[in-house]
Amino acid sequence: MHATDWDARYADRQQWSATPNPVVAQLCADLPPGHAVDLAAGEGRHALWLAARGWRVTAVDFSAVGLDRGRSTPYGHDVEWAVADVAGWRAAEASLDLVLVAYLHLPEAETAALLTRAVGWLRPGGHLLVLGHDVDNVAHGVGGPQDPAILHSVHRLAPVAALLDVDRCEQVRRETPGGTALDTLLWGTRPVSR
Repeated sequence: MHATDWDARYADRQQWSATPNPVVAQLCADLPPGHAVDLAAGEGRHALWLAARGWRVTAVDFSAVGLDRGRSTPYGHDVEWAVADVAGWRAAEASLDLVLVAYLHLPEAETAALLTRAVGWLRPGGHLLVLGHDVDNVAHGVGGPQDPAILHSVHRLAPVAALLDVDRCEQVRRETPGGTALDTLLWGTRPVSR
C-alpha cells in the first residue's frame, strides 16, 4: 500500500487500539527511558505509550493523516512526528536506545537493509524490537497481509539477529477476534563490544 492508501484508511477511522501491543508493552515496560524511534508508527500508539513513560520518541510514518491522529492525543506534544518513508529515513549512528518496528512489512531485501541500518542507529546496549505477521499466517488465514514475500519469519530475520545479542527470535501467537494469529518476534541488543 502507498501513503495515499493509508491516509484514506486513517481518515476513515482509527485503525489501531490506543494501547500498545501486549508484546511491546511487556518487553519495553522495564527499560529505562532514553531515545527511541518507532518506525512505521501509524497513529503512534507505541510512540505515545513510550513518551508517557518518559522516553524521547520520534514516530516515523509516510501517512501524514495517521501521524496527525497521534499528534492530537494526550502526550502527542511529547513525540517528534516525522512524515517520511522509513526506507529513506535516517538516524545518527549510535544515537538511539530503542528501535521499534511493529507490523512493518516490506519485501525481504528491503526489510533486511532497513533493519541492518537500524542496528547501526543503536547505542551499544540499545534494543531492537521487531514484531510482525509471520509467513505461516498465510496458511491459517487469520488476518494481516497475505503476500508471503513481505511477511516475517525467524529464518528471514536471522541475518539481522546475527548482528545482535539476541534475547528472543521466535514465532509467537497472538489472539485475535478471528482466531490465533502467528507473529515473528526479534528482540535483542546491540553488543557493547564484539
